[in-house]
Amino acid sequence: MATLTAHRRFQRLAILAFVFIIITYLLLDRVPRHGRQPASEYVRSSFDWANRRQKHAILESTMVHLPDGIIRDLPRIQHEFSKDEPNEAHNKTQRQRQEAVRNATRKSWDSYREYAWGSDELAPLTLVGKESFSGWGATLVDSLDTLWIMGLKKEFAEAVDMVATIDWDNSTATSCSLFETNIRYLGGLLATYDLSQEEVLLQKAVELGNMLYAAFDTPNHFPANAFDFEDARDGRLVADKREASAAVGSLSLEFTRLSQITGDPKYYSVIDNIKTALERTQDTTTLPGMWPTYIDLRNGFLVTEGSYSLGAMSDSAYEYLSKMFALLGGLDPTYEKLHIKAMETVKKHLLFRPMLPDIYPAVSPDILFSGTALSNGPTVELWPDVQHLGCFAGGMFALGGRMFHREDHVTIGEQLARGCAWAYDAFPTGVMPEVSRIVPCETADLAPCNWNESRGRKDEDLPKPFSGVQDAQYLLRPEAIESVFILYRITGKRDLLDTAWRMFNSIVKATETKFAYSAISNVQAGGGTSKINSMESFWIAETLKYFYLIFSEPDVISLDEYVFNTEAHPLKLPKAAKR
Repeated sequence: MATLTAHRRFQRLAILAFVFIIITYLLLDRVPRHGRQPASEYVRSSFDWANRRQKHAILESTMVHLPDGIIRDLPRIQHEFSKDEPNEAHNKTQRQRQEAVRNATRKSWDSYREYAWGSDELAPLTLVGKESFSGWGATLVDSLDTLWIMGLKKEFAEAVDMVATIDWDNSTATSCSLFETNIRYLGGLLATYDLSQEEVLLQKAVELGNMLYAAFDTPNHFPANAFDFEDARDGRLVADKREASAAVGSLSLEFTRLSQITGDPKYYSVIDNIKTALERTQDTTTLPGMWPTYIDLRNGFLVTEGSYSLGAMSDSAYEYLSKMFALLGGLDPTYEKLHIKAMETVKKHLLFRPMLPDIYPAVSPDILFSGTALSNGPTVELWPDVQHLGCFAGGMFALGGRMFHREDHVTIGEQLARGCAWAYDAFPTGVMPEVSRIVPCETADLAPCNWNESRGRKDEDLPKPFSGVQDAQYLLRPEAIESVFILYRITGKRDLLDTAWRMFNSIVKATETKFAYSAISNVQAGGGTSKINSMESFWIAETLKYFYLIFSEPDVISLDEYVFNTEAHPLKLPKAAKR
C-alpha cells in the first residue's frame, strides 16, 4: 500500500512538473515563428496613407518597375573561412568576446525597457525617455534585428508586440526627417521581417512606406526630406533648394526592398528617378565623379556647390550605390558605373596618407584617411579633416572592390579601416573623436612620407600627427567598427578580431554608466571624461551589432546573403546572389 501511494505521488509530481515546463515554455519562449503573428494584435494606424489622394500622381503607365531578367551570380564577397586549417575564426576566445557584447546589449536594452519603454531613446544619466525621432520608439524598432540576431528571445517577442501598436499618425512632433525615419524605422522593420518573417512587421512597414511615399508627391517627384505631416496629407510638400545629398541618396535600399517584398512597383519607381538624376549629373559637378554635399532638388537636381566629402550629409549616398547593385541582383549596371566613377574621384581628391612621426615603428602602419575637397572646377583643395562618420568608407571601398573585381579598392578599404582603428589607439581613451585634423603627406599617389617637424603641429596636448580636434566628442558611433567588421569578413585577417576587441573595451571603459552607456564629451580626457546624457538608437542597432557579428560564426548574416543599410539593418539579397 505504501509502495502504491508513493508511486501515485511520483506520477502526480511528474504530471505537475510536465505542466510546469509547458507553461514556462509558453510564457517565456515566445519566439515568433515563420509566418506567425505575435500575441499582440496588429493595430492599424489612424490615417490610411495608401488611399491618400495624390496631388502630383505618377501615372501607372510611366511607373518604372523592378528590372527583369535572370539574377546575376554575383562574385563571392566573404573570405572562405571554411578553407582555413585549422579554422580558428570562432574559437573559445571569440565566443567569450561575443558574450561580453551580448551582455552590454542586454544591459542597454533592459534599462531602455525599464525607464524609457516606447520612447525614442533612453537618457542614460537621468534615466528618462527622450523623443528625438517623432516618438514612435526609435530604439524599439531600431533594435529589433539586433535582438533577433543575438537570440534575446523574450526581449524580441515583447518588442514585436509593442511595435504592432505603433500609430504613425500619432507623433510627438509636427514633422519628421524622411531620411532618419527611412533608415531607422522602415529599414529596421524590413530587415527584421526578412530575418523573422513576422507578418506584423511587414504590415507596419507597408503602412510607413505608404506614408513616406507621400514625400515624393511634389511637382518634380524629388522627395521633401522635411516631412510635415499636414502638408504631406494635403499634397503641399516641395523638395528643398539645398538638400543634403545623403538625404536624397539614402532611400533606395529600403524603398527597393519594399517593392521586392510587396510586389508594388511604386516605391522603386520614385527611387529610380533619383538614380537617373545622379547619373545625369555625375560628370557635371565642379568635381566630376562626385556630387556636392548639398543639392538643389527643387530646381531640377542642380549640383553647383563646391564641397565634397564622405562625411556628414554625404556619406550614405555613396554607400548605397554598390549595395543597390547587389540588391537588384546585378540587373542594373548603372549602379556599378556610378560607384566606380565616384570611388576613383574619391581616391584622387579626398584620400590622404598621414605624416606619421618617428615614434612609430620603422615600418609605419599602412593607413589612409578621407578628408574634404573644396572645388570650384579648375582647382581642388584638400582639407585633411577626419570625421568619425566617414570611417564607414573602408567597408564601402572593400565591398565594392570585391563585387566589381577591383582588388586595389579592397586594399584601399583595408587601409582606411585600419586608419580609423589606429586613430582610436592614438587618443588616451582609446576612442577617436567626432572630427579632427591630421597632417597629411604631400607625396604623389598616396605614397608614404617621413615626419617633417616643421610641418608638424606644436600642441603637445594632441597625439602626433593630429593638428587639431574640432569636435572631441564620441557619440557611441559605429562607423569604425563597421569597416573593421566588413574587412574581417572579406579578408579573413584574424588580427582584426583583436583590433575590434581593443576598440570594444575602450568604448565600454569610456562610456559605461551604472545602468547603460553614454556618449562622452572629450576623448582626450583619459579616465575622467564627462558623460553626455545621450544613448542614440544606433548604439544597439549598429555599434553593438557590428561588435557582436565580428565575433560570431562567419555565416551569421553573411555578406553574400545580406546587404546592410546605413543603420546596419540587413536586407535579404535575391536568391541567385546567395552563396
